[in-house]
Order: sequence, then C-alpha cells, then structure tokens
Amino acid sequence: MTPVRLVIMSLALSMSAAEAAAQSVGMSFFITSVGSGKGADFGGLEGADKHCQALAAAAGAGNRTWHAYLSTQGPGAVNAKDRIGTGPWQNAKGVVIAKDVAELHGNNNVNKQTGLTEKGEVVPGSGDTPNKHDILTGSKPDGTAFGGSDDMTCGNWTKSGEGSVMLGHFDRKGTNPDPVANVSWNSSHKSRGCSDELLKTTGSAGLLYCFAVK
Repeated sequence: MTPVRLVIMSLALSMSAAEAAAQSVGMSFFITSVGSGKGADFGGLEGADKHCQALAAAAGAGNRTWHAYLSTQGPGAVNAKDRIGTGPWQNAKGVVIAKDVAELHGNNNVNKQTGLTEKGEVVPGSGDTPNKHDILTGSKPDGTAFGGSDDMTCGNWTKSGEGSVMLGHFDRKGTNPDPVANVSWNSSHKSRGCSDELLKTTGSAGLLYCFAVK
C-alpha cells in the first residue's frame, strides 16, 4: 500500500471518529448499551441516573445532565415524564425521537431504527437473538407512576431477585395478545422478576432509556 493511500485512509478514519464524536455531543436520548449487572437494582433513581451519566460521558456527551426514564411508587412517587426535561431529544445519529414531552407520550419516533445506544448502535429486538427489547420504565403509558401495592418498579429500583417491573418495547413489536401493549415503547407488560436471569426470560437485558435534562 502506498504512503499516499495510507494517509488517505488515516484521514478517513479520523474524520469518521470526529463525526461520531460530534454526533454524540448533540445526543440527548439513548438506550443504555448495558444494564446494571444486578437486574433492575440500580440502587434507586440516583444510581440509575449515574448509570446514564457514566455511559453518556464515555460516549463524549458527559457535558449534559442525564436522567433515566423511570417512575417510582409509594409515598413521594416520581413520574418518569417529570424528570427528563422538556425536549427536543435526538439519538446519537441526530435523529429526533420527540420534540417535547407531549409528543414523546403520543406520536413519537422511538423504534428499532432510532432507539440507539449511546454508541449509536442498534439494540437487538423482537426476532433477534438475544432479544433485548424490554426496557425498564416502571411507568404507565402517559409516563406517570403506578398506584397501589402491586410492584411495578422492582422495589423502586433496588431489587435484583423477586419482584416485578413494567417494561416497554422500544422496537414496538412483541408476541402479546394485546396489540396495543406490543407497540407501547414505555408500558408493554410486567417482568417475571427483577434479576438478570428473570428479566431475560421476557426479552430484557435490564436496559434503560436515558434523556438529557439540559
């Protein structure tokens, strides 16, 4: 290979890296590439937010404040929709997934092609092996918290064994008898438990939606 060709290839690689970095800086939404390693246990909301922040920082977007799209239950319950800022939000490729909170919980653009990780990678979904389309949310379709005593948040994000959590299908696909649940990005069905092993049985890897608050 000639020196000139080597220089051209090196420049092309540098440009690609620069473009990727520039896209990450403008990123304001992503699906985590990895979970907590302890199922749905993130040590509470604060730990989940730190998980989002750390992954964003590793991708070059740590200059923004990141929160996990999660609700909590019980006294002082928190609504996921109230903790993610006002939008608009775009993925690592610059594609807008919603312009504001209302659109996010209405006709948004979250799907298999746009629900990318902080690295700009596609997440395996329904029909893929392994399937990781169940994203932890603990939320109703409108982004609010569940009432009652039924566990929908794995003990407010502190359980890694028994319990349950509400999940969403980021790829808007599934095998549920209820077609409405299949296409819900944030409230499709409950999990069979809170551990990595039990989450995996319904197609979850304990991943989160992360949003830049500012």
